[in-house]
Order: sequence, then structure tokens, then C-alpha cells
Amino acid sequence: MKINTKYRPLFWLIIISTLARIFIASFVELGNDEVYYYTYALFPAWSHFDHPPMVGWFIQLFSANFFMHSQLLLRLSSIVLAAVNTWLMFELGRKINNERTGLYAAALYTASIYTSLIVGVFIMPDTPQIFFWILSLYLMLDILPDKETSQSSKRNFLLLGVLIGFGMLSKYTSVFLWSGVFLYLLFYNRNWLKSVSLYISGLISLLIFSPVLWWNNKNHFISFTFHEDRVSLLDSPIRFDFVGTEMLGEFLYQNPVVFILVWIAVVFGIKHRNYFMEWQKFQILLLQALPMIAVFLFVSFFRKTLPHWTGPAYISLILIAAAYLSDRYKDDMRIFPKSISLALISIFLLISIGFAQVNYGIINLKKWAGSDLTLDMYGWRKLAAPFAKVKQEAEAKAEITKNAPIISYRWFPAAHIDYYVALPNQTSVLGLGSLERIHKYAWINRERGGFYKGMDAWYLAFDYDYKSPDFLKPFFNNIIPKDTIEIQRGGETAKLVYVYLLKDLKKLPKSDFEAFLKKSKNP
Repeated sequence: MKINTKYRPLFWLIIISTLARIFIASFVELGNDEVYYYTYALFPAWSHFDHPPMVGWFIQLFSANFFMHSQLLLRLSSIVLAAVNTWLMFELGRKINNERTGLYAAALYTASIYTSLIVGVFIMPDTPQIFFWILSLYLMLDILPDKETSQSSKRNFLLLGVLIGFGMLSKYTSVFLWSGVFLYLLFYNRNWLKSVSLYISGLISLLIFSPVLWWNNKNHFISFTFHEDRVSLLDSPIRFDFVGTEMLGEFLYQNPVVFILVWIAVVFGIKHRNYFMEWQKFQILLLQALPMIAVFLFVSFFRKTLPHWTGPAYISLILIAAAYLSDRYKDDMRIFPKSISLALISIFLLISIGFAQVNYGIINLKKWAGSDLTLDMYGWRKLAAPFAKVKQEAEAKAEITKNAPIISYRWFPAAHIDYYVALPNQTSVLGLGSLERIHKYAWINRERGGFYKGMDAWYLAFDYDYKSPDFLKPFFNNIIPKDTIEIQRGGETAKLVYVYLLKDLKKLPKSDFEAFLKKSKNP
């Protein structure tokens, strides 16, 4: 296949980054969130306790509904869409300015840790969200500035409603796309406020999102109301440590080089209108970024936030940075200026160090930081075989019923155990704990038959995240320590897994999920 010379850098950028993502996806185990979203695909529904359903549907689609089980297949949609999104960023940059802007946008997208790794390798609700987000931006740049509200723009507005609706089915924060649309129309193009197409488009988004509302209505809006006692912001003291964590997280998640470049470009673009891109396009992109960043920055003054929540906002800012750099280096003959090259080199180094730390433990984080979060993504595959040996021995001696379930007190490590340990050993996992701790496992328990008196079970405790089995004493007649499994990494002991037999369930655990439903029916 002959590649047009001017597209060759983009082609190699996509090919090399895709191969790197396949390698990482194959050799780095699933994280806590990722393996939990596996349960969304295993037990599909119109919505879930934590998020809308799209991420589960993507896992089903790209794994052929679990025709084969593989962590690469679970992550395949992220890898494929990362390649597609890189090309779309090129097209967006070209629409904004020129092909150089497009190439820079694709490179900055690849250099961002959030878009290239968190969304580009790991399977998250952000995976489908970012795809629909980018497509929505592509349409907005044509539609929103149209003062004449032409027929083609009206038709595209309806399509925009579809895309934002799918984004909302991916993650609730996609509603910020609509906030950016209305802010732009309110301040810069009120002609659209007179067009019925705008309102039909909004109804289309709501219609597409309606299965989530239907599911929540059926479950007494548990996705929203269960946490209502914890979302009052102004009752909490101001936490500058939370603000600092949010800002530092954005700085690191976007790649420090990319973060600095985008904010330099934003400040320059505000001071110098129409200098490196059309002011209308600049306004659209900025209004698709600032509201989301401002809202979560405000929330962080009172509550803990996660830096990837603002990740979609930086898509717009990356495009602004690409346009700024394209103008600044318009006479530069190099493929990429030094700043973009530095961003690409830095993400390569950061990911390489992270990969080595996860798989080989090159830094003793337990010694220097007190804990090692990378252990969440290591050792689960190694646990399956030794647990199988313990399980088969106990079953052969009639110490436990065959294929007894494994009990977990929290959604993590429940989902890790479910995928890496229970699945290859022909058993399952049940959650025993509050709804706040077990999340979707409240529904999974019912799907799997739940608890019954006289049942036996297994319990696994981990030294680095230890939960004593004593909380199970009110429920089981006997708790028997069975074995200790050692997981090694880099030639040293990384984890100790304590295996317990749980004998003869004497008391059925009460579900605060059922209590919540009863309370909702009888307020």
C-alpha cells in the first residue's frame, strides 16, 4: 500500500502507538475499574449502579459477547477507537486550520496520558465517551457559527443530538457538551434559539438516554439518590488538599508537557483574537472545555475528585494548542517541533517506567510510599493456578462443597477475583457488604442465586489490602484458615493471599439494597 507522503507521519504515529497499546493491553493486567466493567458486559442492563451501559456494550461487541475470554479483547475497543480518534483529531485540526494543525493535534492526543493510555488502552466509560465527544466537536464547528441556520446545519443539529445522546449513554458528564452548545448560542449566535431543530436535537439526546432513566426509575433512581446524603458541598469545610490533588492530577494525566502547552495556547488565544485560528472556532472549543474544568475544580474545594473526570475537556484544548503551535512553527521544516517531540518522548518514558513498575516492581514503593498501588494490576493471573490446587484438594477431601462461591466484601477485589480466579476455576463471586461497598454485586448476587442457609464458600484476604474474615463470623458456623499463597514479582514476594474455608452459612446477610428499595416504596 502506497501512503501519500504528507500523511506518512500520521500513518506511522497511528501504527506505532497502536502496536504499543496492544503490547501494554496484553501484558498489563486489568485495573480495579476495568475488571469491574467486565461485569457490565457479563450482566448487561440498561444502566448500572455507577455508570450508564455503553462501556459494557462495547466490551460485548469487541469480544463477540465473550466468544473468547482475553484481557486484550476486553480492551480492544479502547485500542481501536484510540487509532480512530487520532485520525479524527487530525481531521478536526485540518478543519480548524490546516494539515499541520491536524498532525500536531494527533500527536498531542497521542502524547496525553489520559487519551493515549487511560482511554486508549484501559477499558473505561471514557472510551466510548471520547469517541462521541470528538465526533460532536466536529459537527459543532460547522453548525454553531451558522447565522443563517441553513437546512444542512439543521439536519446536522439532529445528528449532533444523536452523538451527544450516545455520549450520555457512555458517561453522565457528556451532558457538558450541551452546556457548551447553549453557552455559545446564548452569547454568540441566538438565531439558533429560534430554531426548532435545536430543541428536537435535545429531545433526541434525552430519548437515547431514556433507558438509563427507565432503569433508574425501576430501581428508585438508585444511581442518584443513594449518594444524595454525600453530595452536599457547602456543608463541608474547604479542602485545599483536594484542590491541589485535582490540579496536580490534571497536570500529570494530560502529560506535564501537553498541560503546559494547552494553557499557554489558551492564554495567548484569549489575548490575541484571530491570531492563529478563527475566533468563532476558538470560542466553541473553549466553551466545550472551561465549564467542565470549572465545575470539577469547584467541587474539589469540598470533595475528592478524580483527575480523569475533566479529561474530555482537554480534547478542545489540545486542538487549540495544535493550532497555536502550527502557526508558531509554520516555517519549521521538521515533522514536529521540539515541544511536541518532548511530549511524545515523555509519554514513552512514563509508560515504560510504569510498565516496568507494574510487572517487575523496579521501585520499592512499599518502602518509600507505604503502599504500592501497582499491585492492583499484578499477580491476579498467577493466583488462579495455586488457588485451583487448594480448591481441588479441599473438594477431594470433602472439606467444602464443589465449586463453592468466593465471598468478597467490596467490589474490588471482587471483580478481579471474579475474572482472574473464579472464572478459570468454574466458580463465581458473591458480594457481602453494604451497597456502597459492593456496588453492582448487589444485583449480581441475585443473578447468581444469592445466599442460602447451609452454603459453604471461600474467602481470600490480601496482605497489602487486608480485611480480616472476622466480619463473616456472624454468618458462618466455622471459618477455617486453609492456606497461604505467595505471589512473586521481580524475584521477591509481592503479595500474600490468605485462603479461608467458610463453613455452613447460618444467617442470611441482610441487603441494604433491599432495605433501600423498601424505604423508597414507603417513604
